[in-house]
Amino acid sequence: MDKRRLCYFGCDLNRFFAFHVIALPLLLFALIYLHLAALHTTGSNNPDGIEIKQTKDTNGVPLDGIPFHPYYTVKDIFGLSVFLVIFTFVVFFLPEFGGYFLEKDNFVPADPLKTPEHIVPVWYFTPFYAILRAIPDKFGGVLTMGLAIFVLFLLPWIDRCKTKSIRYRSKEYKIILSLFAVSFVGLGFIGMNPATPVLTWIGRIFTLIYFGFFIALYFISKNEKTKPLPDRVTMHE
Repeated sequence: MDKRRLCYFGCDLNRFFAFHVIALPLLLFALIYLHLAALHTTGSNNPDGIEIKQTKDTNGVPLDGIPFHPYYTVKDIFGLSVFLVIFTFVVFFLPEFGGYFLEKDNFVPADPLKTPEHIVPVWYFTPFYAILRAIPDKFGGVLTMGLAIFVLFLLPWIDRCKTKSIRYRSKEYKIILSLFAVSFVGLGFIGMNPATPVLTWIGRIFTLIYFGFFIALYFISKNEKTKPLPDRVTMHE
């Protein structure tokens, strides 16, 4: 019986390893393809959120369009350089980053008789981990956490406002977006700390605000009173 259990456990590990190494990269490639396909279909955005193809010169070239090179080439090289400097600093000088990149429990010798009191996920998972802990029922917590991730993919259908730029959106939209940002950061902080009764209740409030944003956005964006859009892309200092 023990050998069979060990075999099952080993098979599960192999399947999980194959999923992690093969399936996830393929999924990322599929998402990249969908992103490029959507970019070629709808085009890229701009700070004013207007369609630049509506104003063209005599040659049919958008008046507000700029060449990819050298403008975006230099911009991307600069952004990549800044990222590589930060990445190199973290890798060589601060790989654990105070326990946020490499969890502190990974540096403790494994003890099968003692489980760590507080297990913290990677920092970008902490908001969803806080949502998981905010629900008393285990299955309900997993379902709510999955829904919190899935609802992000529904944003193009939830937000029905034709105005894309936040510069011209209504005050109601800016208020609920600010509340959403506060709740997300708050959930991340709660997920990094041990579960206490006070933090659990605060996490439940932030969870309601998190989902309330999408519900409010659905109704606000339907008949949202926005500012008039400019005819062309404007420069804001």
